[in-house]
Amino acid sequence: MKTALLVIDDDSIRADELCLLLRFMEESHVARAGSTNWQDYVENNPDLRAIFLGRYGADEQPPSDVIPLIRAVAPQVALVLVEEADQPHRLPALLEASCSARLPRPFRYPRLSQVLAKLLQQRASRDSRNIQAQRHAELFRSLIGNSLAIAQVRELIQRVAPSEATVLILGESGTGKEVVARNIHYFSARSHGPFVPINCGAIPDTLLESELFGHEKGSFTGAISARRGRFELAQGGTLFLDEIGDMPLNMQVKLLRVLQEHTFERVGSDRSLSSDVRIIAATHRNLDELIRTGQFREDLYYRLNVFPIETPALRERIEDLPLLAEDLSARATHERGVHVVLSPATLRCLSHYPWPGNVRELANLMERLAILQPDGQVGLNDLPPKFRTHYPEELAAADAAVANIAQATALPSSFIPSDPVNLPPEGLDLRQYITDLESSLIHSALEESNGVVAHAASMLKMRRTTLVEKMRKYNIKRGDADSDSDE
Repeated sequence: MKTALLVIDDDSIRADELCLLLRFMEESHVARAGSTNWQDYVENNPDLRAIFLGRYGADEQPPSDVIPLIRAVAPQVALVLVEEADQPHRLPALLEASCSARLPRPFRYPRLSQVLAKLLQQRASRDSRNIQAQRHAELFRSLIGNSLAIAQVRELIQRVAPSEATVLILGESGTGKEVVARNIHYFSARSHGPFVPINCGAIPDTLLESELFGHEKGSFTGAISARRGRFELAQGGTLFLDEIGDMPLNMQVKLLRVLQEHTFERVGSDRSLSSDVRIIAATHRNLDELIRTGQFREDLYYRLNVFPIETPALRERIEDLPLLAEDLSARATHERGVHVVLSPATLRCLSHYPWPGNVRELANLMERLAILQPDGQVGLNDLPPKFRTHYPEELAAADAAVANIAQATALPSSFIPSDPVNLPPEGLDLRQYITDLESSLIHSALEESNGVVAHAASMLKMRRTTLVEKMRKYNIKRGDADSDSDE
């Protein structure tokens, strides 16, 4: 049931009077409840904005006893204390602070209007804080992980953000360079201003100048009206120049002038406009090599490279893969209501993949798996072939053997290690490892079946003759309980 405002009052006359006034003030979804049924209106009701608390119980329990009960069920809902003007309630300071307002009776329109306005303001402030918290979590989404490489990136963001320094973000495609730029903007003094991105490599050379600096009406064919460029749109904020390495040389000269003089002109205009923006640039290309081949201006490079940040490739922080996959799965659960779980073997396989597309490629894979395997565990065979081809055959065979043995012996899935297995420094004899594991499980099955081979074979989901051969292979003797009764 949808309820926006709830009146809890066992004084029916006063409750009906207040409900009538609230509806008269165009408040929709107003409900009335008593001390015995108010929880039905509160539980599982995300639309509930406020509770008006009057008399509670036949003996009229004091608010100091009732407020904790309500707060336990509805901790975030605003609470208004309804009381008689000549009999105000006395509350401890802590409980007084938990109430949003007091509403004395007789009810007066101005006072009720003030209370409703205060509730609306408090809700807006709380929603704003929630949005900021969600924004903060979203900004760092691609920067999660415990690896040293990504921890250093987070540290550099925190250090450079408060300054006005120009930042150059370097790294492969898909490593989250724009995410880094947005975090720098978010934690800077310009966070109240706009964040304006532009991909310098995705716009034709003939249009890039207009995109950056704007143009006047009639300045070129098709310019039917004046238009502001990205520098104007980013005034007071941050301009993110993505793929700066793909910017043509003639535009590099004009950009350098803006960085030096902090002024620019629209295309077709001779009037200079001031530029109050912070520049963050990014590229996946090797700028030193571009300078040597004459494709990038060295003076512009030094203007941009005031504070460089290198975003690590996913293969360089592969230990963060499980956390990234879990976070992407949580996003799929939130957005589409599906939950994808990668099996330990699948995670081990993915840790051997080189990830040329980095985190963006991982996000695409998780989205595909969410479609193919909704609400299920993704096994090794559920991965596309290109991911499996990079998995060493020995490890794949070991995973298959362990999975088959675990399934045959009805072992829980936790039997298989959840984290990638690290080899000891001296190495590991994989065949002997699997042999010892299989032999140990056969011993366990024989002990569980009191030495009856037929029963042990049934537990291991194999034929009796196969188990006898394996016992002979591993020199496992039958127990005294294994008589001819199983022949």
